Amino acid sequence: MKLIVGLGNPGIEYEKTRHNAGFLLIDRLCEKIGLKLDKSKCKALYGIYRHNGEKIIIAKPQTYMNLSGQAVVSLMHFYDIDVNDLIVVHDDLDLPVGKLRLRAQGSSGGQKGMGNIIDLLGTSKIDRMRIGISNDKKIDTKDYVLSSFSKEEFKILDEVFEKGADALIYAFDHDYDLVMSKYNG
Repeated sequence: MKLIVGLGNPGIEYEKTRHNAGFLLIDRLCEKIGLKLDKSKCKALYGIYRHNGEKIIIAKPQTYMNLSGQAVVSLMHFYDIDVNDLIVVHDDLDLPVGKLRLRAQGSSGGQKGMGNIIDLLGTSKIDRMRIGISNDKKIDTKDYVLSSFSKEEFKILDEVFEKGADALIYAFDHDYDLVMSKYNG
């Protein structure tokens, strides 16, 4: 069993914001595989996709970003999922818009949701997919991550979300090292 989690903030007012890049990629993944996130438990909205006899849980925490770990850990405990079977998708200020970076471990890089997950799980050895949202140093970080993408940025992100969804589908059957070697770049 695997757990794929996209990070973001719940609510219509945050729907198209930079901080919700993880949610947006999960939405694309669900479109591609025909899955509805129709279950609500463990502070998350999620669905269960069956692939070659294996359950793959795809989720969007319904806590605010900085408490994402509560939903992730709850789902992991409820479904008895090992940290090695977890992939977290989140935004990254240090990457330009249009850049997708896959990593098998590392610090949170200042991303509060990822930091909360690392703290609650007690490990930074977590597979993750980071989506570049750029950074405007002239705007307070909190305001910037809660701002919307421009139309031009959404055009770029469309390709990123497609590539990211394909990488996650590839991860259904492959070790994350193989996923990283195929989709990083």
